[in-house]
Amino acid sequence: MMNLFAKLGTASLIALSAVSVMAPSVSAAGLSSPAETVRYQHHGRDICSPLMAVRKARAAGIRRAEIAKITPRRVVVVGRSHHGMERMVFANQSDCPVLRR
Repeated sequence: MMNLFAKLGTASLIALSAVSVMAPSVSAAGLSSPAETVRYQHHGRDICSPLMAVRKARAAGIRRAEIAKITPRRVVVVGRSHHGMERMVFANQSDCPVLRR
C-alpha cells in the first residue's frame, strides 16, 4: 500500500513539473487563447448626428425641426411648437443629450 502511494506521488510530481515547463514554451511559441486577442474597434469620434438631433427634437414636440447651427460642442435645432418658435440645444456627443430647451 505504501509503495502505491509513493508511485502516485512520484507520478503527480512529474506531471506537475511537465505542466510548469510547458507554460513558458507555449507563450514563447505565440499560442494564445481567443480571450487574449479581443480587439475593440472605435469608429471615429462619437458625435451627435444632425439627423438624430432633429428626430429627438420632433419627439419632444417641435414641428418642422431643422438644424440652425453646428459647433464642435453643440447642435442647435429650431422649429415650431404650440408657443411659437422654439429652439433646442444638444451636446455634440453620442446620443445627443439635451443641454437647453
